[in-house]
Amino acid sequence: MFRLMTGAKIRLYVDHDLAPGQSIALTREQSNYLFAVMRLEAGTQVSLINSRDGEYLADIVVANKKNGILVCQDQVKPMLLPPDLWLVFAPVKKDRTSFIVEKATEMGVREIIPVMTEFTHFDRIRWDKMDLQAIEAAEQCGGTYVPGIEAMEKLSDVLATWPEDRQILFCDESKAGQPTSLKEIPADPGAPWAILIGPEGGFSEDERAALQAHPNAHAISLGPRILRADTAAVAALTLWQAQLGDWG
Repeated sequence: MFRLMTGAKIRLYVDHDLAPGQSIALTREQSNYLFAVMRLEAGTQVSLINSRDGEYLADIVVANKKNGILVCQDQVKPMLLPPDLWLVFAPVKKDRTSFIVEKATEMGVREIIPVMTEFTHFDRIRWDKMDLQAIEAAEQCGGTYVPGIEAMEKLSDVLATWPEDRQILFCDESKAGQPTSLKEIPADPGAPWAILIGPEGGFSEDERAALQAHPNAHAISLGPRILRADTAAVAALTLWQAQLGDWG
């Protein structure tokens, strides 16, 4: 739940409200890191985020290795909420799933939703580890928001309860080689979206048929080659952010 930034500045995610004068009691893990590992002392500052209040500088007032205390000072960055974008993906190997969570956080999504497809080979994930990876990525990249991590469900169940107003960018490996563009997809500015990435074995024929029949799904190619799942997630996020997101 912490990550060293450039120079001596440390950004820390905390599960507390942030406001001038607010006292923050650190967890044992955070205290040990700041005061035993990084050897910070009372009187120095760290930077805090919580996904709600932006970013605040905070003074270290108690540098105890088991239960340190910080006090918030000034806000240095307002809350920067990413676009209303979900990343829905089938988990792959451990390191690659970690990569997907990290890059999705850095590139800007609201929610990360792992799904079980017919060809998903990795059906057990550690929610707590994925959450920690998202926190560390937000601390590292300068963001003020950590995306939520949902419990894994079957893709069919997710689609059965899909919100009527949320569009789906369906990355269809069967379209490899076709032109790649989002310009012809109708989209209102600020409309809610989701990007759907399949497993290493691709979508089954039944899943592809269900997506093709879904009124909110828009199938797209990701170029002339079939991409690995983690590469596909980054490519799709880049396309969406560049044309429909907050990169413009």
